[in-house]
Amino acid sequence: MATIYYSMAGEGRGHAVRVRAITEALRHEHRLVLFAPAAAYDFLEPLYRDTDVEVRPIPGLLFAYSNRRLDLPRTAAQAAGYLWRMGPIVRDMERALRDDPPDLVLTDFEPCLPRAAARVGVPVVSVNHQHFLLVNDLVGVDAGLRAKATAVAPIIRWYCPRASAFVVSSFYDPPLRPAYRDRVTPVGVLMRPEMFAATPTDGGHLLVYLRRFGHEHIFNALRHCGRDVLVYGLGEKPPDGRLRFRPISESGFLEDLAGCDALVTTAGNQLVGEAHYLGKPVFAMPEPGNFEQRINAHFLRTEGGGDWVDIEEFSIETLRVFLDRIDDFGAALIDRERYCGNDKTVAVVTHFLNDSAGRPEAVEAVTV
Repeated sequence: MATIYYSMAGEGRGHAVRVRAITEALRHEHRLVLFAPAAAYDFLEPLYRDTDVEVRPIPGLLFAYSNRRLDLPRTAAQAAGYLWRMGPIVRDMERALRDDPPDLVLTDFEPCLPRAAARVGVPVVSVNHQHFLLVNDLVGVDAGLRAKATAVAPIIRWYCPRASAFVVSSFYDPPLRPAYRDRVTPVGVLMRPEMFAATPTDGGHLLVYLRRFGHEHIFNALRHCGRDVLVYGLGEKPPDGRLRFRPISESGFLEDLAGCDALVTTAGNQLVGEAHYLGKPVFAMPEPGNFEQRINAHFLRTEGGGDWVDIEEFSIETLRVFLDRIDDFGAALIDRERYCGNDKTVAVVTHFLNDSAGRPEAVEAVTV
């Protein structure tokens, strides 16, 4: 039995869901210690309380939002404060690694644990979605979005500068840049255990997930779409015509996802991939100011599993155009297994646990 330390970002559900998927695949043969900030800790700690998986809270680097848009100045200010504290965080993690040495470190877009691992000489495998901005060739994507990806590539590289390997999890698979072909394993979305037990059905309803963005014009379009609509992400409220507002519930959401005709949501990679795995088309609205989600939306359209509009353009007309094409979108999702990346990811982890040659030399000073 090996010991694996696993850190993650705390923004959104994607990081924590990916970590849970791999934790469940590994926990029966290995000891897992998870390092989780903010919402990721709130999601994972109750699941693993009093189990063989330990969840430790850590500070995290989070996005700030203002007027329902990503607020870059406030995000930058929060990042500056986090960077100021990084040195002590890394040193605390280094002490933890020296006191209880792991065999491998996994990280999902969290910058401190991989730096501590480099100092101690523990191999690191990066598992996330965000590295697609660095390692994939985004030919065909809007030139402005490609320019933004190029601009943030140094930041993506900064998060995990000394990984032995990279696993990039995505519902789409553009070609790798030549410089990364030997170190990157592209995989599908990482599925939590409940996904494998879910049975897709045709329930006749639309499922809507609106984290933060409950614009009235969206509700107005949904009221007139001619279907029952189940809304998650805004809390439980009284019914509004055929709109039903559901309370937070992982099991309830998955049941409604498996039974829906289509999903309406933002363009987060994890949820779009889960919907596609269940054969469900997606109508996406990228979060305003989030160019990563705009790129996800581009590939959603080009790969045929759904379509997208800007939030401001969501209307009964654009929704009806999408609903008229549901059968066409569904036909593009026949090969559901291509969207699941669990087995390939576990294979990479197993390789590094078995290959002592993958262990780097300890580094006495690592740039924070």
